[in-house]
Amino acid sequence: MKRVVSVSIGSSRRNHVAEVKVLGEEFRIERIGTDGDLDRAAALIRELDGQVAALGLGGIDLYLWAGSRRYTFRDARRLAAQARRTPVVDGSGLKQSLERRVVRQLADDPRVALRGKRVLMVSAVDRVGMAEAFDRIGCPLVFGDILFALGLPIPIRSLKALNAAARVVLPVLTQLPFRWVYPTGSKQEINTPRFTRYFDEAQVIAGDFLYISRYMPPRLDGKVILTNTVTAADEQRLRERGVAWLVTTTPELEGRSFGTNVIEALLIAISGRHPGELTGDDYLRLLDQIGFQPRVQALQTGQVSVHSTSNLLLAAQEG
Repeated sequence: MKRVVSVSIGSSRRNHVAEVKVLGEEFRIERIGTDGDLDRAAALIRELDGQVAALGLGGIDLYLWAGSRRYTFRDARRLAAQARRTPVVDGSGLKQSLERRVVRQLADDPRVALRGKRVLMVSAVDRVGMAEAFDRIGCPLVFGDILFALGLPIPIRSLKALNAAARVVLPVLTQLPFRWVYPTGSKQEINTPRFTRYFDEAQVIAGDFLYISRYMPPRLDGKVILTNTVTAADEQRLRERGVAWLVTTTPELEGRSFGTNVIEALLIAISGRHPGELTGDDYLRLLDQIGFQPRVQALQTGQVSVHSTSNLLLAAQEG
């Protein structure tokens, strides 16, 4: 059995393990949180290096984007460098390919009908593919990168403005301690509503779930949440707040969805290739071979709840 591990600087309370059979091979997929301790995460990566098929970086981005320009977080680069033999990914390969396709697939889906809806993306520099896809299907957009990462009352309303701001901010931001710009460890479990008018105005709230969870208001009635990495407890919290539909770009495996870094690491393990050798189209072809589809779930009674399944999901349920 091949082992794929996400080493996360997030809360250990969100740890999870699933065993799945994919394309005839058995995999053990794990998420291990280090509660915000980067030194512990680095030590764990060194320990796992050469012992597992692929590693994911969880709770931290290796790359952020300003248009076609890529910037690397200093803290994430240090973590990735701890592995000398095992490939390390942060999910950016899937964010650029899978998430773009999911938005396109669901643009006219009768359950969520994304086309033309008002969208709040809590952060877009880590999900440029998703941002561009929403723009392509005519969605009025608010990007919350400055609102939530920097705490400044500056909404960004176009890709052009996003790219311009990113080119100014990212060279500095990526050199700062990661904990200054993103909730880590126990901070991931604290809800502190911020700039709630943008949540209220949006019909769709998209992007990183921990940003959504940290800053969302008490009520989200009728909203669509498009995200990833949600647990059963997260799902219940969204249900209690009145969210109508939950879409996760990654499938539910034994009670929760894993992050894009985990699924990308799984695809690397399946392919047997180095991350730099795979393009976005390569990732999509692998996902098609697996039969991968996004999960679309109704959270309120009276709605038809439909889980889009895949061979991967079915294998996990049967296992």
